[in-house]
Amino acid sequence: MPEFIKGRDLCRDFYHEVAKPILDDVFPTLRYSAGLLGYGSDVLGFDDETSTDHMWGPRFYLFLSDADYALKERILDVFSRTLPHKYKGYSVHFSLPDPNDNGVQHAEDTEEGPVNSLIFIYTPEGYLQEYMGTFDLDHLTVSDWLSFSEHRLLALSRAEFYRDDLHCGDLLAKLRSYPETVWTYLVASNWSLLAEEQAFVKRTAAVGDELGSILICGRIAERLMRLCFLYCRQYAPYSKWFGTAFNHLPVSDAIKRAIHGALTASNITEREMQLVQAQKLVADLHDTLGITAPVHAEIQSYFGRDIRVIFADRIAEVVAEKLTGTALDGLPLIGALSQVANFTALSDDPVYRDKIRRLYE
Repeated sequence: MPEFIKGRDLCRDFYHEVAKPILDDVFPTLRYSAGLLGYGSDVLGFDDETSTDHMWGPRFYLFLSDADYALKERILDVFSRTLPHKYKGYSVHFSLPDPNDNGVQHAEDTEEGPVNSLIFIYTPEGYLQEYMGTFDLDHLTVSDWLSFSEHRLLALSRAEFYRDDLHCGDLLAKLRSYPETVWTYLVASNWSLLAEEQAFVKRTAAVGDELGSILICGRIAERLMRLCFLYCRQYAPYSKWFGTAFNHLPVSDAIKRAIHGALTASNITEREMQLVQAQKLVADLHDTLGITAPVHAEIQSYFGRDIRVIFADRIAEVVAEKLTGTALDGLPLIGALSQVANFTALSDDPVYRDKIRRLYE
């Protein structure tokens, strides 16, 4: 097994040291863009040795203009005949897509014959249509934005282009962050969804439902984490990398400690204390950003009961007021489907975008 190299570094070097010289030699006048984006933990920088078992290795995307797209098969043929079988100890040759495993390809250790590489060739528009369900990024509506997979938006926002004759980077810049109205709706939604269960962590424990209390605590903690992504103006990845990415956010360690403390608490007293403190700290973060008039959230009793809350619904209401007169005015504060863990079969498949979009129209 070769020494592990982060995929972003491996792919960048593979392009510059191996693929680019081939393209320069055989197609010297070709205008194209090449880079790493889209699927893969390597795109996000979260890959490790375990990641190398499938769809990982020396690879990149090659984008051609409509006029040059007819060269695709010829370029792939040249690569298959001239690429090395290995690069820095990693196989460049991969199996054919497995139809029984969502088209997954695995590295194969070969030393002769044609190389079946992980170099994918598209037009920019064709790639966006396949990956996001649309290539028209100049006329996106708020419902379009809410129908997108947040993880896929993140994967495009992390694109690295090694050469960009076709200005793909400028094209993807249009997806770099949520428009203000959509962002505001998502902030309001997460506070609202949190508020629906804010009193239940203690209430369930009071009737002996420790398991229910822990589950609700986890849901509220996730909403707080999502709010932190939103306040940092960063997309959140899907569940596999959600916690990892959260730990990289530039929010105070006090927020992270309180959320962790709530999730690992061994009793309801500690769980409630840590969770409501986490809510207070995120509400304070909201105030420091000047998004709305300060909410000045305080930890207090829930309508005289022995339950501590910050009345998060008040934050949701003041944020939702900023949606007045917009296309999202008055809509239920349900957030985006891609913010529901394990909904990827629905939220990440562009086939369902039209149906998801109708939820917001």
